[in-house]
Amino acid sequence: MSRLEAKKPALFISEPLTKDTVSQSLSLLSGILKSCYGPAGRLKQLHNGVGGYVCTTSQSSAILSRLSVSHPVLSVLTASVQNHISRFSDCGLFTAILCCSLVENFRSLNVASCTIIKISKHLLSLCMDYLKSEACGCRVSVDFSSLETLLCLVRSILTSKPACMLNKPEVDHLTMLILKAFMFTVPCHVETNAVLGKCIIVPVKGRRVVDSTVLPGLLIETPEIQLAKPLAVKRTCSNMIKIALFCVSMSGDLSNPEEGTITVHHGISLEMSELNQLLHVGKQLVNDEVGLVVCQKVIHPSLKQYLKENHVIAVDRAGLSLMEPLSRMTGSKPIASIHSLSPSCYGSLKDVRIESFAS
Repeated sequence: MSRLEAKKPALFISEPLTKDTVSQSLSLLSGILKSCYGPAGRLKQLHNGVGGYVCTTSQSSAILSRLSVSHPVLSVLTASVQNHISRFSDCGLFTAILCCSLVENFRSLNVASCTIIKISKHLLSLCMDYLKSEACGCRVSVDFSSLETLLCLVRSILTSKPACMLNKPEVDHLTMLILKAFMFTVPCHVETNAVLGKCIIVPVKGRRVVDSTVLPGLLIETPEIQLAKPLAVKRTCSNMIKIALFCVSMSGDLSNPEEGTITVHHGISLEMSELNQLLHVGKQLVNDEVGLVVCQKVIHPSLKQYLKENHVIAVDRAGLSLMEPLSRMTGSKPIASIHSLSPSCYGSLKDVRIESFAS
């Protein structure tokens, strides 16, 4: 499909922050965010002017993703806060309000921009030093032999979300689940640079709150696996499951001819050659005692059938978002080519089982 209009070069705007348009837009955004913050925060109803559904929320990630921001300064600010939310999953409103307040206060000072940058960096270093210190008021002392402090903390957060409309039994149930999920992320062995695990929330429509559960592991959607049949998976002699993680297409499709020139000899079928290479990979996986194959893209049906006959579970269309968590959890390295397969790329799992939701 051709463009309706010619592609325009990127627009570079260099304007001082003292302009009235910046001031008004920043003040409006700050007011919206401040009115959502804290126990007295109010809900917002967001609706696209063109049409669509109405979103009722006070959550920073939902607000910032749905607000139509046109000014470049606000675009940079909201993008920075959204990046913070994606990394830390917390304090989105506080961060956005802080950024707006800093910009507004710096604008009121009759100080050169280079001086403001130095002041900002100094303030940042002071904040980081304080947050890392033992005297930091944000730290909560927790005795893991008695989780009452954590239970109170989680319960207070849940009860501060009026839009969820949770009753007491539902709050208590979710409190226990959240705390249980958090405990799963804490490493069993203490290290110098300990890194917490990650929780992934999968929303399911049409189910009760008390039906929510915590699964220790990673949930992968596999609509092709039949629930009625028992899951037969190949294991190694040490009762572990080897996993191979592919980030390349295994569909057997030819590469884009624009990427280079392919020379084909008379009587050679590229499709059959590609399929034979895939089946060769399948044989190597079987010989290496791999029990689970996960592909980010598509797996050829013939390869799927071959793996199934040899008790190897094949999951395709896993998507990019699952690659990093799977790699971290299993220790596997994503394989980027079907022509070079190294056993050092394999990972391992303790178990694989089927869970059914809303089916």
